Amino acid sequence: MTRLDNYDNMPSGMREYLGAYGWHFSKKMCDWAVSCMMVSDPAAPGKKKRLEPWTKQEVDDMLRRNGVTIENDKGYDCVYVANMFKADFYKKSLADEAHLCQHVKLYMDDVDGYDGLPLTRFLADCIGSGNPVMWDEMM
Repeated sequence: MTRLDNYDNMPSGMREYLGAYGWHFSKKMCDWAVSCMMVSDPAAPGKKKRLEPWTKQEVDDMLRRNGVTIENDKGYDCVYVANMFKADFYKKSLADEAHLCQHVKLYMDDVDGYDGLPLTRFLADCIGSGNPVMWDEMM
């Protein structure tokens, strides 16, 4: 099945990005996306602060330590997803590292998922939040 967003008119740099990385996170795209993630600041109730992100090596080590293998990981997709779950659910509904790793696997290897799911959903969030992607800077 063909994606519904295959248009001739794309934002500047998007076609080049997709040609290089497909519908997957490059390191630069992942770093930028994760840098936008906010968490509650326990030192200042009601305030937000930037997430202290995990690196690709930290995510890979965490998955390995918890015996989790991701079948559908490409580029930096898994790094983005792990950090998204860290920001939104870690030590909340995902009580510990093992549960977070299992949730990353469920998301990445979802039987009705599709190639490029994490980046596609991130781009939908960018549209919804009015946060434009500077495609030329993501190469």
